[in-house]
Amino acid sequence: MKICVVGCGAMGSIYAGLLADAGHQVLALHTGQAHVDAINGVGLRVEGASGDRTVQLEAVTQAPDRVMDLVIVAVKAAQVEAAGRALGKLIGPDTMVLTIQNGVGSADVLARFVDPDRLCIGIAAAFGAIMRGPGHVFHNGMSLIRIGPYADAPMSKVEAVAEVWRQAGFKTEASADVLAMQWEKLICNVAYSAPCALTGMTVGEVLDDPEIGPISRAAAIEAWTVARALGIAIKVDDPIAHVRAFAAGMPNARPSLLQDLENRRHGEIDVINGAIPAAAARAGLAAPINQTLTALVRQRERGF
Repeated sequence: MKICVVGCGAMGSIYAGLLADAGHQVLALHTGQAHVDAINGVGLRVEGASGDRTVQLEAVTQAPDRVMDLVIVAVKAAQVEAAGRALGKLIGPDTMVLTIQNGVGSADVLARFVDPDRLCIGIAAAFGAIMRGPGHVFHNGMSLIRIGPYADAPMSKVEAVAEVWRQAGFKTEASADVLAMQWEKLICNVAYSAPCALTGMTVGEVLDDPEIGPISRAAAIEAWTVARALGIAIKVDDPIAHVRAFAAGMPNARPSLLQDLENRRHGEIDVINGAIPAAAARAGLAAPINQTLTALVRQRERGF
C-alpha cells in the first residue's frame, strides 16, 4: 500500500517507521529539513516498546504530485489546517485519510479539505514518544490505536485501514463511535498534559505527587463529568482508575505539551485542557480546574 505520513515528528515517525517495516511503501512528509535528510541518508531509527530497528523510506519537505492509498495526518492540532491545504496532490478518488491528534476538533478542520466520507479519526492510547535527534525516535508505550469514521465512511473501509495498522504490529480497534473514543483519551490527556508541562514531571511523577496528583485527578473528573453531561457514550465508570491505569502503563512518558514548552513552542493546550471549559459551557457547567491549567500554560507560551 502507498502511504503518506504527514507530520513525522515523534509520533508520526513511529507510525511511518513501523508501517514501512511491515512492507508498505511509505512517504514521510515533514517540514524539518534535518530530519528529512537523516531519513533519506541513513534511514529512520525507531526504538522503544516495539524494539529497535532502522527502516529505509523516502522523506520529503513538500507534497509530491503522487496519489496515495492512505494519507495519515499526524501533525499537531495547530498545523492541521496547513496540512489540509497541502494534501491535494496526494488525494485520488479512492484515497482514505486518517487524522490522528490529541484533543478534539482537528477532524472538523481537515473535513474542509477532504471528502468527509473518506475521513477517519484515529486515537493513539498510551504512546509516549520523543525525538532522540534527526532520524531517530523513541517511544515508551504501544498500547492501542483506535480508528473510527468521521462522517459516513463505510465501516468496511475503516476496518481495512485498521488492518493496515495491525499488520504493522499495532494493537488496533475499529469503532463506529469515534466521539466516545476521543473523550476516553481526552480524560487521560487533561490529567497529565498541563500538569506535566507546568511542573516538568513525567506522567508517573504527577500520578504519585502529593500536591500535583490531586489536581491531575480533579482535571480528569471534570472532563468525565462534562462528557457524561453531554451524553457522550464513554465506557469509563471510574475516571480516577481510568487515568491511573493510563499512567501506570507509561510512567516515564513526557507528554508532548511538556516537550513543546521546553522547546519554546506553542502546544496543543487549546484542544486538550482548553477543550473542557468550552464543552462544559455547552452543558451548562463550569470547568475551573481545566480553565486554570489552560490559563497557566497560555501564560507560559505568551513569550514564545
